[in-house]
Amino acid sequence: MPRSLQYDRQLFGVTLTLCFIGAVMVFSASAVMSRDTYGSPYIFLIRQLIFLILGIVGMFALMNLDYRRLRQPKMALTALSFTILLLLLVFLFDRSHATHRWIRIGPAGIQPSEFAKLTVILYLAWFLESRSLMPNFDVNDWRRTLAPAMGPVLLMAGLVLIEPDMGTAAMIMIVAVAMLFMMGFSLRWLGAAALLAIPAVYLAIVRVPYRYERMKAFLTPGSDPQGHGFQLVQSLIAVGSGGLHGVGLMESRQKLFYLPEAHTDFIFAVLCEEFGFIGGFIIVALFAWYAWRGLRAAWRAPDHFGRLLALGITVLVAGQALINLSVVIGLMPTKGIPLPFVSYGGSSLLVMLLATGVLLNISQHAD
Repeated sequence: MPRSLQYDRQLFGVTLTLCFIGAVMVFSASAVMSRDTYGSPYIFLIRQLIFLILGIVGMFALMNLDYRRLRQPKMALTALSFTILLLLLVFLFDRSHATHRWIRIGPAGIQPSEFAKLTVILYLAWFLESRSLMPNFDVNDWRRTLAPAMGPVLLMAGLVLIEPDMGTAAMIMIVAVAMLFMMGFSLRWLGAAALLAIPAVYLAIVRVPYRYERMKAFLTPGSDPQGHGFQLVQSLIAVGSGGLHGVGLMESRQKLFYLPEAHTDFIFAVLCEEFGFIGGFIIVALFAWYAWRGLRAAWRAPDHFGRLLALGITVLVAGQALINLSVVIGLMPTKGIPLPFVSYGGSSLLVMLLATGVLLNISQHAD
């Protein structure tokens, strides 16, 4: 008698909890700026709720779609082709915040680099699993495996880097390396790739003035507190001002035009100011819980495709959360990486919920 399929209720609950906290914090962090800019405090909240509803609908749809239907070559290659096309199209649109990251049609807009993260996971899961079924498979075979696997990934990461968005490009590479490592990627290859990347990363930072200033601000934020170190200094003030219990919901002072990007990349700083160490600890615990349940689904998946999908999604969500939290408390230079499910941003929220829908479906089939 076949067993009934049950999705991971803990993972599902953690996801919805993070989304609820995110909606509350987006309103808290953006209400004053929204009222000053648009005449209503609810503009950013309404936009976030629209994408939250779309994302939850998509998550439920993918929860009930057998993930093995994504294994078809036409699914992976169509997603890959469409994503690369979108990444090229962004350069035809006007710059926003000095970058080519968005495709905007009227008031609506999407960020293709967010969808590129999910496409990389789907493509590599399909490609590596199909290669693993061939005789004498070796993930370290440069000609038959590494080159065709990483060629499209490097192309997408390169296009994202040109936008420019170094943080998202790095996140794409982290996810790809994690999936390769699961299939037996050699540490020697990884070390060689890291050594080859050092000069490129160095030039990408030193030759681009704003990145160089960000690095200096990270190393010595107090040396230019009114300039390039301003955002990090204000973030640390917000985190420190919360104390143990925080100053209370909607009572943050740093969000009142002191802390830039308070409702997006630095929303965790506002949360820590309003809910203190306890609130910050809860967020960290929720992401750790998500990572544990995601890895559990990966290890128990019945096939390579499911394991690779689950691992890629888990690394994406947990890794992005770790980077964002590290930036906010000054452990890493500013990257422009949103906090999954919590930061304002329609494309990011939608992608994270769609990815979680796939992960929840894999959890149903876990042994």
